[in-house]
Amino acid sequence: MQFDGVIFDVDGTIWDTTGVVAEAWNKAIDSTFPQVPHVTADILKGQFGKTMDVIGQNLFGVLSKAEQAILLERCCQEEQIALVENTKNLKYEGIFETIVELSKKYPLFIVSNCQDGYIPVVLEKNNLFEYIKDTECFGVTGLNKDENIKLIVKRNNLNNPVYVGDTQGDFLACKNANVPFILAAYGFGSVEAQNCVAVINKPAELLEIL
Repeated sequence: MQFDGVIFDVDGTIWDTTGVVAEAWNKAIDSTFPQVPHVTADILKGQFGKTMDVIGQNLFGVLSKAEQAILLERCCQEEQIALVENTKNLKYEGIFETIVELSKKYPLFIVSNCQDGYIPVVLEKNNLFEYIKDTECFGVTGLNKDENIKLIVKRNNLNNPVYVGDTQGDFLACKNANVPFILAAYGFGSVEAQNCVAVINKPAELLEIL
């Protein structure tokens, strides 16, 4: 496979923060709108990859739109604090080494539906700053993932990049952006294999494919 760049998703592809994030979000819920049901890591795995406004509607539907926005902001604040303070290794086994090796051959990028400020934490906590050339996310642009992928492609003059993600939403974004998709089957979601240029069951398998 001849590609000129590799774009990564974050949650379910680089690391799994759902346990830490669930605790942080429940802290935010208890301090702002305690009538909202608590979240769990498994619940978040079903939501991560969606844009933040959709997650707010799905998880905090008992609240008004304005209240959802307030709670989401508080959740993101608590999440940021929790992730910065976290000392556990949350990244998938082999992902760091895989990214380091791939960076010797390809420019590497990140596109996520996360909030503004999240990707810098990802890069810092996983020592990835020097290996990722450019990033984009919903929290910065307000755009869906397909449009953010297009921004990365245009900004970096890519002709044939590939995206590595773990959900059906990731696949559909790539389809809309006309970018081939590699499924990280170890992540949170599932995609029919025939719709992917490749399927990996662990990060290191990327080195055999790319």
